[in-house]
Amino acid sequence: MSMDLLVYADNLARFGNRRVRCALGRSGIGTDKCEGDGATPVGRFPLRRVLYRADRLARPATQLPVDVIERHDGWCDDPGDPAYNRPVRLPYSGRHEVMWREDSLYDIVVVIGHNDSPPVPEAGSAVFLHLATADYSATEGCVALALPDMLSFLKDCDEGSAVEILVAAAP
Repeated sequence: MSMDLLVYADNLARFGNRRVRCALGRSGIGTDKCEGDGATPVGRFPLRRVLYRADRLARPATQLPVDVIERHDGWCDDPGDPAYNRPVRLPYSGRHEVMWREDSLYDIVVVIGHNDSPPVPEAGSAVFLHLATADYSATEGCVALALPDMLSFLKDCDEGSAVEILVAAAP
């Protein structure tokens, strides 16, 4: 059974019968996402796959495709690069994010289908569902959950699951 994550502008999210806290982009939720604007894009996006740090966590229980994050993994966020909004192998000459982070934010990353089919330059890249800081500080445009909430959500996800980001407050 597919599970969707509903994300609301007041930093709350719902899945199944659970209501949880989440972190959003530093610019809030935006209807016209642009590269580097710090906004979390409004819309319904499919969940593509889960990436995780096997040196820190057990493989998450989910029906989504799962891959291990390796030290050489990156994600291109350079709008002028042919690999824009795609995974890349490090070292990489174009502007990119490092997926193997020292903090725990990318210990689990869910790749969502935002601007990926095909990627449009400047329309936003590396918009993920990832782990939140302890104080739920703002992200660069992603949605972030606490580890227990992320693991609980992923248990009922499959390839039909999605994240829906709404401009409304949670009901």
